[in-house]
Amino acid sequence: MAKDAKPTEEGAAEAPKKSKKLLIIILSAVLVLVLAGGGAAFLLLSGGNADGEDEEYTEESAKAKKAKKKEPSAPPVFANLDPFTVNLVPETGDQYLQVVLSIELKNPEADLAMKSLMPRIRNNITLLLSSKKASELLPKEGKEQLAEALKNEINTVINPDGSKGADEGPVVSVLFTSFIIQ
Repeated sequence: MAKDAKPTEEGAAEAPKKSKKLLIIILSAVLVLVLAGGGAAFLLLSGGNADGEDEEYTEESAKAKKAKKKEPSAPPVFANLDPFTVNLVPETGDQYLQVVLSIELKNPEADLAMKSLMPRIRNNITLLLSSKKASELLPKEGKEQLAEALKNEINTVINPDGSKGADEGPVVSVLFTSFIIQ
């Protein structure tokens, strides 16, 4: 019986050795697959230029992406103007317009430039508003045209030499926060 006991102990010892080897082989294979998959994903996601042909293109596209990221991150700059009350060109009797404007600007520096020129801006806006008829301003298209004319007028005052043009001035848009015709 002593002879029989020895072979069973050896057979039991051989079984764990085989399972350990098999486990090591399986783990090694899984590790190699994970590393290969991670490397492939890294190359695909980073745009992997193996030969470096498009280095200039990637630098330009990186600059463009940074510029795009900067634009939306900056909050818009708005300047609220005091209310305007003007007499309109008479059609059916005396009519007047009371309007409150908000000006959307490209940057905070434009706000400072606009505030320094506010008397001239208010004068030009008053003259422009008082030259309108109520029938011109009632439809939506009339209000949109007025907003565009006000934008061009303010840009002209801020940039009198016209080097940038009225459309490319610091004013992005003119918004009506109150618009009453009586």
